Amino acid sequence: MRRTPVQQRSAERLARILDACAELLDETGYEHLSTRAVAVRAGVPIGSVYRFFGNKRAMAAALAHRNLDSYAARITAGLDALPAVDAAGAIDTVLDAYLAMKRTVPGFGLVDFGVPAPAEADDQDPNLRVADRICGLLAAPLGRPADAVLLRKVLVCVEATDALLRLAFRADPAGDPALVAETRALLHAYLGPSLA
Repeated sequence: MRRTPVQQRSAERLARILDACAELLDETGYEHLSTRAVAVRAGVPIGSVYRFFGNKRAMAAALAHRNLDSYAARITAGLDALPAVDAAGAIDTVLDAYLAMKRTVPGFGLVDFGVPAPAEADDQDPNLRVADRICGLLAAPLGRPADAVLLRKVLVCVEATDALLRLAFRADPAGDPALVAETRALLHAYLGPSLA
């Protein structure tokens, strides 16, 4: 982002811009997304969009970061709601939070945690960013260090889950239940022992 909003009004305008971006992604796809269309949908002058973002890629990247923050908040709330945090409950919480977002959050199908365009030199791998965030969220409640070993295991799970859930949502817009169940079983079998 070119600038971070300081005032409440600017923060609300930024939220409207990102909401409009997400809606248009669902309607038109990333290739046809334009900053002008986002400005019209958000009800803001085009200059407001450019005040925050240089182009649609930067806007989609900000949406991906917002999605990751929302995902982390959902995981935290889910873990806090568990009577006792154990490996199985933690894994289910992480997967269920993702599935809920995939099914309900506008634009999430195209821009979950990364931009659907070729990576640029300064882009961090979205799955590594997600794995790092999940690792940090799971380590403390489970009494595990957020070390390189756990990060590697979580990254393997993020990569595998990403591929499997893409398949599940290609097969069924709500996520093929059998493929989701296979994904859950894989996560429990692979990551469960490391979190226990």
